[in-house]
Amino acid sequence: MLTAHVRTAHEEILHASYDPGIARRLVAFLAPYRRHVAFAFGLILVTALIEAAQPYLVKVAIDRYIAAGDLAGLAGVALLYLGLLLLEAAVGFGRTYLTTWIGQHAMHDLRERLFDRLQRLPVCFFDRQAVGRLVTRVTSDVEVLNDLFSSGVVAILSDAFMLLAIAATMIAIDWRLTLVTLAVTPLIFLVSLALRAPMRDSYRQIRRWVARMNAYLQEHVTGLEIVQLFRREAASEEGFAALNRGHKDAQLRSIRYYSLFYPLVEVLSALAIALVVWYGGGGILEGALTFGALVAFLQYAEKFFRPIRDLAEKYNLLQAAMASGERLIALLDEPLAPAGGPSRRLPEPRGEIVFEDVWFRYSPETWVLKGVSFRVPAGTRLALVGPTGSGKTTCASLLCRFYEPTRGRILLDGVDVRDYPDGILRERVGLVLQDFFLFSRSVAENVHLDAPSIDPARIDAALGALGAERFVAALPQGSDTPVGERGRSLSTGQKQLVAFARALAFDPPVLVLDEATSSVDSATEAVIDRALARLLAGRTAFVIAHRLSTIRRVDRILVLHHGEVREEGTHRELLAAGGLYARLHELQYADEAQPDRAAAPPSGRAHRDVGAGAR
Repeated sequence: MLTAHVRTAHEEILHASYDPGIARRLVAFLAPYRRHVAFAFGLILVTALIEAAQPYLVKVAIDRYIAAGDLAGLAGVALLYLGLLLLEAAVGFGRTYLTTWIGQHAMHDLRERLFDRLQRLPVCFFDRQAVGRLVTRVTSDVEVLNDLFSSGVVAILSDAFMLLAIAATMIAIDWRLTLVTLAVTPLIFLVSLALRAPMRDSYRQIRRWVARMNAYLQEHVTGLEIVQLFRREAASEEGFAALNRGHKDAQLRSIRYYSLFYPLVEVLSALAIALVVWYGGGGILEGALTFGALVAFLQYAEKFFRPIRDLAEKYNLLQAAMASGERLIALLDEPLAPAGGPSRRLPEPRGEIVFEDVWFRYSPETWVLKGVSFRVPAGTRLALVGPTGSGKTTCASLLCRFYEPTRGRILLDGVDVRDYPDGILRERVGLVLQDFFLFSRSVAENVHLDAPSIDPARIDAALGALGAERFVAALPQGSDTPVGERGRSLSTGQKQLVAFARALAFDPPVLVLDEATSSVDSATEAVIDRALARLLAGRTAFVIAHRLSTIRRVDRILVLHHGEVREEGTHRELLAAGGLYARLHELQYADEAQPDRAAAPPSGRAHRDVGAGAR
């Protein structure tokens, strides 16, 4: 399966090295909660001070009270130590709850920002992106950042404050022993620096493989019927196995770096403690250091190197978050679909469409439209006809402004569509796609799409006008019946009628219809034909036609071939001209008539069969 190995350029182009700009962009999501963040910092600072005070109390207890045999003073120090532990527990609870609260709210905002961005990206962006990869960004990548904001940042800041507090206390006790204790930290820094780049790259690879697996799963679950119909289960499993192996290998690479980093830090930490025992023991023998100070330094060394030893795990989380952050920032930086011109006085909607020397190409190599010019008067029904790849759907997409013309312009009621505010253009130009997409909601919700202007009466009127009320009434809950994912519980014809009702309820003056090519039974086709006639009545229609019945119903026909307008006229005029349209008509008519001739038996045999049956 080739899908398993597809990579988009957008997926692969990531920052080659650490970019502090990404961190700043991500931290910006904490800005609305700056007061909560400041309070959390205060709690983190209190925790660090408590941690730093505990070994010092041990020093005081040994040097001042145990050495002097003062049990009352020792009891006071013990109670103070216990009080600090209880205070640390209470502060830790508040710190953990508050930081988790901040992280959840920040990630809630990020998810909403990402979804809003996806809603407003141009169609061309989705042409080059797999759905599964985008889902990964909004779910898995955000979840990684959630872990960072909810716990990772707290741990890193807490450790940083604690390291500073411990270092300051150690210096106050004995600066020489402090230097001995910290002598190994440059080595730890060098180890971290050496492993940073490969660890970051390994997490990039993990996120990429996760995105590819999600895209592959989404595609193959959606197309499972095709996979089973053509017995491609083994090939699909092979494709998924390749992705799964890639993900496993990326995970193992990251584990190797983690497994290398942690023992190295552990060894260096043990070396530091050994140096403290050696140098501090010598200080005690020489009378330059008290026994309590040595015990305190050993505790400080353990507390100092514990967060550094844990840095391997935090570093893993940080690198995973940075890799996810790169992808999310790249998505947030994608240019939005053009929003249209500034608010201006627009003409009353009539529905006149003019294409003026329109050229368009999806890629630099090939022109899809070449100098297309035509005019559709208001209220006219125009059919676009032509072979596959002639540019019919592209014309419709340009009119709806899913893409911008490379050259030329398209006018709606005398105004360039690029000068329409996006919302007004969507109100004036409706679209019914060949793929009748329905959400996994009720019939009524699929008609009104949460538009406040469409009430239940308007929904019922739209369904009734199209003859859809009979099948809707037969549903278990009527128009409140859920239709399932992509309308799975409805037939093709029923989905088509719901899509028509949606367009009729919104009532745009211009309707773009990419007519379905799906085969339906005769009775359903008759209902759809009547619904289509009602839908097109009284409005400008821009129809990408596939059926002869629809072509005969329109006022004008435009024949496209290789991105150029070859013929224009009525059905009869174009047939009489004997050109490309006539040939297409002849081919389609022959294709549609052939099944009927094949199904009808010879007349004599038919009479014989009936007669035999009568006997």
